Amino acid sequence: MIAIVIGVIGIISSSAHVGKNAWEFLKEKHTDRFLKAPEEMKRLFRRYPDAIRRTEEIAARCTFSLDELTYSYPTEVLEDGLTAQERLEKLTWEGAAERYPAGLPDNVAMQLRHELNLIERVQYAPYFLTVDSIVRFARSKGILCQGRGSAANSAVCYVLGITSIDPVRQGLLFERFVSEERREPPDIDVDFEHERREEVIQWIYETYGRTRSALTCTVTRYRARGAVREVGKALGVPEDITAALAKLTWGWSDEGVSDAELKELNLNTTDRRLRMTLSLAKELMGTPRHLSQHPGGFVLTLDRLDELVPVEPAAMENRQVIEWDKDDIDALKFMKVDVLRLGMAACAAPSIF
Repeated sequence: MIAIVIGVIGIISSSAHVGKNAWEFLKEKHTDRFLKAPEEMKRLFRRYPDAIRRTEEIAARCTFSLDELTYSYPTEVLEDGLTAQERLEKLTWEGAAERYPAGLPDNVAMQLRHELNLIERVQYAPYFLTVDSIVRFARSKGILCQGRGSAANSAVCYVLGITSIDPVRQGLLFERFVSEERREPPDIDVDFEHERREEVIQWIYETYGRTRSALTCTVTRYRARGAVREVGKALGVPEDITAALAKLTWGWSDEGVSDAELKELNLNTTDRRLRMTLSLAKELMGTPRHLSQHPGGFVLTLDRLDELVPVEPAAMENRQVIEWDKDDIDALKFMKVDVLRLGMAACAAPSIF
């Protein structure tokens, strides 16, 4: 807490003393973006002891804890008065009657009861209802969609029409999808036809509101080829040489370009600028390059999403994203609704969907 407050107040207070030079504190280096210990902050702000003193006074009065920021998934309670679990059970048994018009087999009924009991214990019913409502909307508009992945292990997903594989008949294990021991958020991937997926995305925004829904991000990192090109450009290496160097290495390589490969291009392996390019490129590999949109992972919340994480407009019109990536979401146990796209869906016969 003290590090955060010092960082903010220190900049403000110092700007009052030294004017525009104080804004140099905003030009953070790549390796400087972390919360520092109080001793380090005092060293950095040794010219502004008043900022340290005032910060300590404010920090002593702060009672807020990050533990107070808790994630809550939308409850999915509608006007019928049913709880999320009650509605899921109602839809499940109705769907089972449609899937098995000749009568519900005993082993399927047993599996459905098992899954519903587990879903109730881990309180995931709202998540299943969200995915069900998205799929129902898509099909009401004639948009092809199909669930896949580990969700195919769920008999509940099957009778709801989210997936099309009977897990009981195939002998699939539900606990591979949802486990009470792991307590990992369920992950239902649904593919929508490429040309019309945006209709589904905008429906989610309209249904849950832009204060409670946003796409998550992915961190794009430098790989071998991109690192060589970027460093070579910065050091003034001719573009034809950086292009040739990039072609010598595999995109996912961790080794970079070897001396043997340099000799294949008849390059001077002792050239200082060339050696520096390859050395810096190797250091750059794996570091973040930019933040981009996840292919379709939605984060939904019961209350305002921007109270948990910054939300910003995406590069694509009428979309918004959070500043956390999908790995952050997994670590924080946030439930993510994957609205993905499948280019071949429009080429497939509608009957298989």
